[in-house]
Amino acid sequence: MSATAGHAETNLAVRLGFQTGMVVQEIGYDEDTDQELRDLIEETVGSELVDEDYDDVADAVVLWFRDDDGDLTDALVDATTYIDEGGSVLLLTPKTGRDGYVEPSDINDAATTAGLSQTKSINAGKEWNGSRLLTPKAARSGSKR
Repeated sequence: MSATAGHAETNLAVRLGFQTGMVVQEIGYDEDTDQELRDLIEETVGSELVDEDYDDVADAVVLWFRDDDGDLTDALVDATTYIDEGGSVLLLTPKTGRDGYVEPSDINDAATTAGLSQTKSINAGKEWNGSRLLTPKAARSGSKR
């Protein structure tokens, strides 16, 4: 067993569904994003995150969203246009009490309206909560990603 095998089991990016070789598009990057989480995702997938201008299909999307960023349902629908069928969206929102906090019920409503299934919510860093959302095909198949 390699030294990294044990690390992979506890790696937050792996627990969030990221795997080596995935193309991950990042939307909503700003100065308040968690650089440590970004670095961990890049280390896990083995490449840099691609930005909003990426013009090909990605395996997953990391969406940083704050309450004042507009309509969450629209942002989720837009995010799903960038990912491969069966992909996932990691929705990152500020924690309770932080500027831009988004109510969990608003996340659930927006995800449902956008046709996504929420699989888990997780502490994604000091300032951010994460919600892993799956496209319908991924949700039906039990998510192979």
